[in-house]
Amino acid sequence: MMIRKNVLGVALATFSLYGILHQVTSRASAYPTLPEPVIVAKTGNDKPIGQMTAPPDDSRPGMTPSSVVFAGGCFWGVQSIFQHVRGVTATRAGYDGGARDTAQYERVSEGDTGHAESVEVEYDPTLVSFGTLMRIFFTVALDPTQIDQQFPDTGPQYRSVIFTRTAQQARVAEAYIAQLDAAHIFAQPIATHVQPDKAFSGAEREHQNFAARYPHNIYIETYDAPRLDALRASFPASWRTEPVLALSTAPGSLRMSNDSGRK
Repeated sequence: MMIRKNVLGVALATFSLYGILHQVTSRASAYPTLPEPVIVAKTGNDKPIGQMTAPPDDSRPGMTPSSVVFAGGCFWGVQSIFQHVRGVTATRAGYDGGARDTAQYERVSEGDTGHAESVEVEYDPTLVSFGTLMRIFFTVALDPTQIDQQFPDTGPQYRSVIFTRTAQQARVAEAYIAQLDAAHIFAQPIATHVQPDKAFSGAEREHQNFAARYPHNIYIETYDAPRLDALRASFPASWRTEPVLALSTAPGSLRMSNDSGRK
């Protein structure tokens, strides 16, 4: 198995980052009865600072599954977050924002292909809205104020983007980011961009379901497990214990997998 992260950097950051995320999780768990729809966000020093009305609910009876692409740093952790969200029906780690012929891990890691490590999320709008997915993304999946960086990973391939697939998604995402910035929910302006998805490409098989298959990998234990704790505490109604596992087939499609992926 290829180990893609800087182990020394992970070891140096382990104690401080885990402590910060543990504080966020502990504080979030103190608000289990918040009315819906709200968002509890954190400032730069990780203190919850109030409630924010969530984006509009796009669920209507009879709607077919929808999909959107989120980029927020290493795709291992972002995929793991959405795999544990009730109403998500499939996910796929991959690359977006660049040309298909350079959408390979080694090339993307050089940081000059235009790609961002991304996760394609298919969801049932009658069970979870696009607005809820964005609330989860901004609250626990990443620090949306970081530019070309998430945790120890740096470079444009780790930038924060919502790659939308409908005009409605784009309007809602842009309006929500403006709303959060206007309310100064975060200590710094949100750096997440909203762009149309044009060329999402699935990542190599070894990167799919990585956190579920290697839960004791040092990177997963350090940076991703605490975020799952925060998801469970902050969004108990959206939490699902068993992740929805999916493996890639042809580009642009998702296939569910019955393989637990665990070794």
